[in-house]
Amino acid sequence: METLINKERPLVFCPGCSHEKVVHALDKALVNMDIDGSKVVIISDIGCSGLFDTFFNTHAFHGLHGRALTYAVGIKMTRPDLKVIVTMGDGGLGIGGAHFISTIRKNIDLTLLVLNNFNYGMTGGQASSTSPEHAVLASGFLNKIDNPIDPCFLAKGAGGQYINRLSCYQNDLSTQLENAINFKGFSMVDIMGICTGRYTKSNEIVPKDIDLLIEKMPKFVGESSTGVKEYTERYFEESAKQKSVGIPQIIQKVIPKEFEKLFSDRKEIIFLGGAGQRIITAGELLALAGITSGLNASQKSDYPITVLRGHSITEVVLQGREINFSGIENPDIIIAISEQGVNRRKDLFKKLSDQTIVIKANDLEIDGIKATDSNVISIDFKKLKVKSTDRALGALAALAAIGNIIDLDMLKKAVEFQFKGKTKIIDSSIEIINKVAQ
Repeated sequence: METLINKERPLVFCPGCSHEKVVHALDKALVNMDIDGSKVVIISDIGCSGLFDTFFNTHAFHGLHGRALTYAVGIKMTRPDLKVIVTMGDGGLGIGGAHFISTIRKNIDLTLLVLNNFNYGMTGGQASSTSPEHAVLASGFLNKIDNPIDPCFLAKGAGGQYINRLSCYQNDLSTQLENAINFKGFSMVDIMGICTGRYTKSNEIVPKDIDLLIEKMPKFVGESSTGVKEYTERYFEESAKQKSVGIPQIIQKVIPKEFEKLFSDRKEIIFLGGAGQRIITAGELLALAGITSGLNASQKSDYPITVLRGHSITEVVLQGREINFSGIENPDIIIAISEQGVNRRKDLFKKLSDQTIVIKANDLEIDGIKATDSNVISIDFKKLKVKSTDRALGALAALAAIGNIIDLDMLKKAVEFQFKGKTKIIDSSIEIINKVAQ
């Protein structure tokens, strides 16, 4: 094997760009290691270093700026047989600093090449996390008031076991990269070079200056052991000791089919309510009622982080065949019992079909919906003495009384299943269902 470089994708770096030297050094290292391209994955993010994954005949993953290491960890965990190599610029290092520290702490077996040219070269030459304080950059004075990061010190502080600082111009660059890739654990190489497209426009710097800079900086050369084993090995060792959690309880409780389906196609139902009105529980009861007739069911909910205040919405799909899409745009049934939920999804009422049934509290005003409309069912919960917390169940009883999606027997069976062993709740729920359904 002579090269892993993709000859159909010529290198497109600016003339004199230091990144090109790293491409050839990395290729030489992989060739010397006699690794087939199918056993290597190169992961990158945004910036000039983000071009690397296109230049090699290997597996590749191109992701968001600063996030390359998160993808790399996931890939290594699922394919520990692969050599995982990440290329990241000093921009990605700054943006993804937390991921940098987290990955080093794990000591997971991958190699990070930080292509450090002291600026955001692709986006205009702005200051990055490693820009010197004296540099003249497109972002003005910002680098003068911001202490630059030393990637090697940061890696050392996080517990890094293989750290190296190199110049992209040194003759043994490929050998040094080979050593890093061969290390069993996380290896990080800070590779310094010159950005000819941006940085040198306002800053005088030549390759020799990179060597002088490295000579003045603390030395980080290769491997130092902290006694921490490689992460994937530890993970699989520990996971093998764990007891099986078995089948989730909800799956163990098989719901028997007791009733005939009232339909076989697809029905979409949305509950619009407020916090504390047991909207999600009502959705669960509807789903369970459908399942008792052999239907498939899906449910997804929307509520704010405050939980006890604001809207509460749940969407249920019932379908005779497998549900591949749980989204709802034009529901068959809207159950509206609170203005918080209605205001959250008021767009629904602008595009109702002639077949949509709206079940609503009679004291709830909804723009565009009239109480006299043939498809609107208004319930006087106050007259029925149904509390706010029970309105969703009462509206569900009204839906069951119509009998075109679920019926009262299905709903009562769902209540018994949901609250099994809680006799008082079952009795009070069935009392509400009977009261509203009369």
